[in-house]
Amino acid sequence: MKFKSTQEILNAVSSAVELLGVEIVEVEPKISKNPTLTFYIDKDMEGGIDLDTLEAFHNAIDPLLDDADVSNGAAYTLNVSSPGLDRPFKTPRDFLKNLEKEVEVKLFAPLKGQKFFEGILKEYTENYIILETNGQELKLTHNMIAKINKAIKFD
Repeated sequence: MKFKSTQEILNAVSSAVELLGVEIVEVEPKISKNPTLTFYIDKDMEGGIDLDTLEAFHNAIDPLLDDADVSNGAAYTLNVSSPGLDRPFKTPRDFLKNLEKEVEVKLFAPLKGQKFFEGILKEYTENYIILETNGQELKLTHNMIAKINKAIKFD
């Protein structure tokens, strides 16, 4: 069993993406005893994605994927999910959407004796970020960062 390329899968569902106004954050095909194709979607709205949008997207893309035969005739399970609150930033859009917000950064190697920083994402470029933490600005190149995600605070 083999899925078609991610780009072919994205092309197959593009009309549903436009119609529902969602962003596909990631497509994850898994080939195993029980193959799955998982779409992680988001939407620019307060509170993020909701169950109604997840269901509508699933129902909209299911026939499109069948028409495009993305699994080359093999059976698979289709999943649609939100990316989750603590998902790592992967795209420039992820970084730009979180400028001036509190983030958590884990580094591959210690910097100033620490591998974990929490602070405000002040700047993003294709080469580095600026993180404001404890009243100081840290310039971190992307190859230093193991993971960066939104800081989750529970009151």
